[in-house]
Amino acid sequence: MAQTRQNLTRYAWLSIAAAVVTIAMKMVAWQVTGSVGLLSDAAESIVNLAAAMLALWMLSIAAKPPDENHHFGHDKAEYFSAAVEGVLIFIAAVLIIYSAVGRLLHPRELESVSVGVIISALAAVVNGVVGMILIRAGKKHRSPTLVADGKHLWTDVVTSAGVIVAIILVFLTKWTLLDPIVALVVGANIIVTGVRLIRDSTQGLMDVTLPEEENNAIASILAGFTSDDVRFHGLRTRLSGSQRFAVVDMLVPGSWTVQRSHNLIEEVHSALEEAYPGLDIQIHLEPIEDPRAYGDFEVEVPIPDSPTQ
Repeated sequence: MAQTRQNLTRYAWLSIAAAVVTIAMKMVAWQVTGSVGLLSDAAESIVNLAAAMLALWMLSIAAKPPDENHHFGHDKAEYFSAAVEGVLIFIAAVLIIYSAVGRLLHPRELESVSVGVIISALAAVVNGVVGMILIRAGKKHRSPTLVADGKHLWTDVVTSAGVIVAIILVFLTKWTLLDPIVALVVGANIIVTGVRLIRDSTQGLMDVTLPEEENNAIASILAGFTSDDVRFHGLRTRLSGSQRFAVVDMLVPGSWTVQRSHNLIEEVHSALEEAYPGLDIQIHLEPIEDPRAYGDFEVEVPIPDSPTQ
């Protein structure tokens, strides 16, 4: 697992390379056109670079194996990356809105529009391709850092598209105020993205439960082992970075031997691990006749009384 997490840093390096390339391209586009929209687009790419460097750092920390002070690993470091990236997006939005307001007060004609549009479009293609790669890798490896970074790049693509359209319209209509107006819209859109990133990272830090479909699937597997002598209850799950955890009580007759109970636990473990590789499952054994076995906190997860057919 640690080696797999370490391999994810190559995606962060890819994001850094894309940010450096697009910053250079967008700065050139801004210089040749004088468009505040392109300036705002370049500012967001600078934030992309800072976010990518932070992602590399957090992925490196998350890849570290468990140690004396972190028995469950370091995966939650990824949520800090996503949260900080959300804050960085807010900073980019403030810079964009500030520049746009200044241009509203002091409008100016654009220059070399065709060159600026071509360069900005190429930069958007770079961000779009890299963003798609990061999102796919993030979902495959359950990495909130890569998903957040990929979504940020796609926000940049939307930004670039809006700016390009605005520049073309300004060139065709000669309405110079359209350039800063679109920049303001872009800034608002970026703020929405930042809010979503911060919200998602906060949920991760709060040990949110697994998605409902995964909880139900785990419950269905447990139901396959349910009988008159075997019951399960108190299923609790949580998500921590790329790791998934589940805890459940297994109730069996008090007359069962330790070996028989242990054998069943191993079978349940194997079934769950086959369905969800890497799932950290803890099964607490309790006597089915003891009323104290039913007194703990229980999450409502539907588990049939008898095995599914």
